[in-house]
Formats: sequence, structure tokens, C-alpha cells
Amino acid sequence: MTTPPLAFAADVAAARAAAAPIVALESTIITHGMPFPENLETARAVEAEVRALGAVPATIAVTGGRIRVGLGPDELEALARATDVRKLSRADLAVALTEGWTGATTVAATMICARLAGIEVFATGGIGGVHRGAEMTFDVSADLRELAHTLVTVVASGAKAILDLPKTLEVLETLGVPVIACGQDALPAFWSRDSGLAAPLRLDDPAAIARAHRMRTRLGLPGGQLVANPIPSAAEIPAAEIAPHIAAALAAAETQAIAAKAVTPFLLSEIGRRTEGRALAANIALVRNNARLAAQIAVELARG
Repeated sequence: MTTPPLAFAADVAAARAAAAPIVALESTIITHGMPFPENLETARAVEAEVRALGAVPATIAVTGGRIRVGLGPDELEALARATDVRKLSRADLAVALTEGWTGATTVAATMICARLAGIEVFATGGIGGVHRGAEMTFDVSADLRELAHTLVTVVASGAKAILDLPKTLEVLETLGVPVIACGQDALPAFWSRDSGLAAPLRLDDPAAIARAHRMRTRLGLPGGQLVANPIPSAAEIPAAEIAPHIAAALAAAETQAIAAKAVTPFLLSEIGRRTEGRALAANIALVRNNARLAAQIAVELARG
């Protein structure tokens, strides 16, 4: 295997050399998930949460034909302000690198890059999954198959609630992906703590999650773990309350013929508008909470 085109930030390179804990962070949440300046403020806050618990944050993006593993303050702000950034997944990551595109990494692409960089834990907001109406459109996120292939533990607040959550869970089970709820038996649903679905597994201790990650390595099992971490109670929007806004946003997307990679950013923005900013505030709270748990898991993994 040839050497992948990785460029490490100084603090991430030092952490790798010292076998210190590192948490990967995606960049599409910055470029496609939130408006400016909330995106920059959230990115900085998430990185601060990771540092506060003794780990090093590594926000991942693609620029200049390189995978940037960790962004400096100026690079982070430039990405947050940029308007022409590609949303990269497994299918277009290689082309983005060879063509010199500026790209933000989705869950799938961030997992690939984290694995190449030797990072075992990744924090995000919510994973992609099976879109509603997928039986007609076949719109299923590459995130699900990546979880089945790439050995990275992903901390998220479940799948995004705009998706078909029962079908998403079924596909994850079919692919053999461990779905582990933390702190409760119910599978969370992004803005809401309870999706109405039971999580297949539950582990409340970061050390136990780290041990399960290590055991997958020992068993030679491909793929990672999805750790479903519920949004803090004070920040949640209950499922019954958010459901009408999701339905209205989905109807607007259909009316406007929004498709492919534009669907999720459109729906998040539309739901944020319809909830008068509450959905965005909830999104920020859950991402920060996931970063804290991911940092704790990374610290446990670094202990060996």
C-alpha cells in the first residue's frame, strides 16, 4: 500500500507520536450542517470539549490534494466561511484529492480518513441512513456500509431524525454493526432522546465501550461501532414535537425537487427555520455532548 496523502496538524502529529488520545471530527457539519457564524463557534466549542477531557481534536477536511488531519484556527475559520466546498463521501474522496478540490468529509469519508491516520474514535452529530421513501428512490447513505467496513468507533446521537429510523436500524443489524446506546435502553433520534426503538446493545461506561472496540480488533471483525449517545435532556426536542416540522420540511424538499447530497443540508436548514432556531441549538448541544463521550472513550483506548 502506498502512503496516503495525509497532512497532520502539529498537535495531532505530537499526539500520534506520544500515543496520546485523539478524537476525529467531521467537517460537513461546519460547511453543510450549520450557518456562519454558528458553524465556526460550534467547531471551536467541540474542539474545546475534546481538549478539556484530555484528548486532542482532529477536524478532518480535504484541501490542496491532501487530507488535513487537524485544522489550525485560521484554517478552521476559512473552512467555516467558505461557500464552494464539496461534500465528500467514499465515492468521491479520491477524485477530490487528485483534482485538488476543497472538500468537507461526511461520516463515511471521515471514518476512512481517521482509519488512515490511526485514529480510533470519531464524534459527530448524527449518522446518515435510509431516507424516507428509499423503497422508491434507493437513497441510502454510504455511512451505513462504512460502519460495516471501517474499524472506527463513531459517537453520534443516533441517525438523523429526518430519516427512516426503523429501516436504518434494520440495515445496521443486517450489516452486523454494533449499535450501542449509552445511558438508556432506547435508541436516540438526534434532536430527541427516544426514537421509540429499542437499541440492540447498551453500555454506559466509556471504558466498556473501549474494551468492546479492542475486542473487535482481537476477533478480526471488520467495521466499527455506532455509539448512540442521547442529546442532553435540557436541550432535546421531543419526537412528537419535532415530527410535524420534519414532515413539513420533507414536503418542501419534494416540492422543490431537492435531491442527492443537497437533501440533508436543506432539511436541516428548513427544520431550523421552522423551529425558530431550536433545532440548531439542539444540534449544537448534542454535538458537544458527543465530543465529550468520544474524548472519554479515546482516553480509555490510549490506556491500552
